[in-house]
Amino acid sequence: MKIINMLKKILIANRGEIAVRIIRACNEMDILTVAVYAAGDESSLHVQLADEAICIGPRSMQESYLNMTAILSAAIATGSEAVHPGFGFLSENPEFAARCVECGLVFIGPKAQMILDMGDKARARALAIKAKVPVIQGSTGVLKSVDDAKRTAKKIKYPVLIKAVSGGGGKGMRVVEREEELEMAYKTAQFEAQTSFGDPTLYMERYIIKPKHIEFQILADKFGNVIHLGERDCSIQRRNQKVLEEAPSIFLSEKLRLQMGEAAVRLAKNVDYEGVGTIEYLVDAAGDFFFIEMNTRIQVEHPITEMITGIDLVKEQIKVADGEKLAYRQRDVKLSGHAIECRINAEDPAKQFRPCPGPVDVIFFPGGNGVRIDSALYPGCSVSPSYDSMIAKIIVHGTNRAEAIAKMKRCLEECIIGPITTNIDFQYEIINNTSYINGDFDTSFIPTHFKL
Repeated sequence: MKIINMLKKILIANRGEIAVRIIRACNEMDILTVAVYAAGDESSLHVQLADEAICIGPRSMQESYLNMTAILSAAIATGSEAVHPGFGFLSENPEFAARCVECGLVFIGPKAQMILDMGDKARARALAIKAKVPVIQGSTGVLKSVDDAKRTAKKIKYPVLIKAVSGGGGKGMRVVEREEELEMAYKTAQFEAQTSFGDPTLYMERYIIKPKHIEFQILADKFGNVIHLGERDCSIQRRNQKVLEEAPSIFLSEKLRLQMGEAAVRLAKNVDYEGVGTIEYLVDAAGDFFFIEMNTRIQVEHPITEMITGIDLVKEQIKVADGEKLAYRQRDVKLSGHAIECRINAEDPAKQFRPCPGPVDVIFFPGGNGVRIDSALYPGCSVSPSYDSMIAKIIVHGTNRAEAIAKMKRCLEECIIGPITTNIDFQYEIINNTSYINGDFDTSFIPTHFKL
């Protein structure tokens, strides 16, 4: 059942591998696609694969991929019916979602108010409490000053974590071990939050030492139906940014998986969520879990969920936006085997993960049974210094975790991208690390095992 006719043309307000991923899904659904691009991106793969392409501005992100007026004008000029924001850029911008609707376009994502509510981490925390989802002890609302932060820290006890209410990716976040460190941490986090997100507002949580970072994939339609598609373990991180993900988590018992999944669905239902989304938790050594945030978009790591469930999340996203009811109930979701994703970045781990853009002359991607590559690279292309350094994702699926690890080892050995520097060797070191293989890892894994 659906409430509107099937979409015929979608504009993808993004670039790189996620734009290619969306275009491929649309092609399989017989939906026409429009690519937008900035100057310098004319030869990008997403531009070549789309049915139409339109330039939306100069190389600067602010004047192109973050330029709402230019993107909406392109959508209207090309007769697009919907806009898919991908991830990053404008994907979690409530103003953009609202302006799409004002222009008569379908925004492939949740409603603007939902993005606003869940994008503000302090507000999302309050909504989680209301839905009886466990949260980490922290400030009541946002921090009003350094003195307020000191009072809150004394109440919840050190170490504490100062976090920006907007944005993500580790920006605007500082761990504070003792009171004498707090004022400087507060001011630097505030400055970083203002610079990165245009919002200096902060809040505080108790800092959980060496937690697991585990997220649950949510899928919800416009009729109140909500399911989860299992979890992803995203504990392998550098500077609070994910490096390697796997699904399912070997840490969770069936009982804990059930509790966390039910809590994720309960929160999504309580806020009338629509589309795909991710409920993110921290889990401590005792197995207690705490809600930290919700991402109201498709995630970089969505392919590993697709590998273990057989459900195409991008297609489901489009169907939900088009008004279709979910074709699945919770009992229909079966987790099969184990999947791992390695993010391949154009960066130098030996130099503080410094970005390494430049021309790509040689590429060899691995293949074989249970191997998937999501990338926009091709021989002769160039990695731009203007955007995120992620250039590919290697995803593998095995009947169990040991097989998935063996498959990823083989894939990383085969993969060649040159002459730019990448983190392929670094990923190979992770996947061969005895602690990782034994499942003995948490968010402190990389700083503990690697001298960088």
